[in-house]
Amino acid sequence: MKTTALAAALGLLILAGCAHQTPPATPAAPRVEPTAAQLEAARRVALPPAQLGEMLNKPWHRMQPAELGRFLAWQQLDQPLLRQRVAALARKNIGQPYELYLLGEFPYETYDAQPLFDLTKSDCVVFVEHVYAMALSASWEEFFWVLQRIRYRDGVIGAATRNHYTEADWNPANSWLVTDITKELAGEHAQAYRQRIDRKAFLKKQFKIEREIPVQQFDDVFVPKEAVAQVEAGLQEGDFVNVISGKDGGYWASHVGLIVLGSDGSRHILHSAEPQVREESLQGFIARMAERDARNAGQNKASLAGFKFLRLNEAPQAPPMAPQPRPTRAALID
Repeated sequence: MKTTALAAALGLLILAGCAHQTPPATPAAPRVEPTAAQLEAARRVALPPAQLGEMLNKPWHRMQPAELGRFLAWQQLDQPLLRQRVAALARKNIGQPYELYLLGEFPYETYDAQPLFDLTKSDCVVFVEHVYAMALSASWEEFFWVLQRIRYRDGVIGAATRNHYTEADWNPANSWLVTDITKELAGEHAQAYRQRIDRKAFLKKQFKIEREIPVQQFDDVFVPKEAVAQVEAGLQEGDFVNVISGKDGGYWASHVGLIVLGSDGSRHILHSAEPQVREESLQGFIARMAERDARNAGQNKASLAGFKFLRLNEAPQAPPMAPQPRPTRAALID
């Protein structure tokens, strides 16, 4: 393992690197009509058939919050299995516009003036958080609660409590939701790496927030890109993907997405990246990144190194939120 300041600098935000080469445009899908079973599920949640028909042909990024809440209640009945529900919700948002560094804490805080939610756009992390929170919820209120529980340590909203670092923050804080299976999958192919996590310096530089937080040396492993073909059959729908980039001996998660199954059983990655949410085979993604890295040869840019994989837990139960503390007051100057 080699520790480098560069790896820490490049890996400051879990959102960094979500933009990738633009794939071909996806043709418009034909109109979907509700089945008898879907209409019965709609009756059970008091959703009029005409509204269900509209929702089936509308991505959720075009829904209003109240409309989405009704859809989530119906979705719990239409897709009772969590993994299939995650895949269905992720696919229902293909085409959502991408925007990097999308969400912040406004209006609760002003350190990051981006809003607490935005359904109309996503970046790679926001997309995954939204899909997981929706899959675990049957109303708008429940979705918003679970979303904050996923995004923040103990669910306490704030720039300083947001899960900024994928490997050192997001993954461990959401162990109730996903379990890291990278080492198990990789076996002898596992590649170790170390990150220097300086949250104090990051918060001060990014948000002008002062916190006394010791530097952390974080050790982890990933599956090298060359070994993915040997292990991808072990992936399941709804699993969480960390795309690992490397440069000058340092490694970090630069992008995230979800695993879904293709019609032939092949493993696909469904993710938000420039210009919009899309689905592609995992091997197709690796090949596309190889083309990008070949074009960037000699330009001292990061390249695809491999992946971390986290298994969606069978019956995730979100822990209770910690009480939201009252904001502190600055000391008065005499």
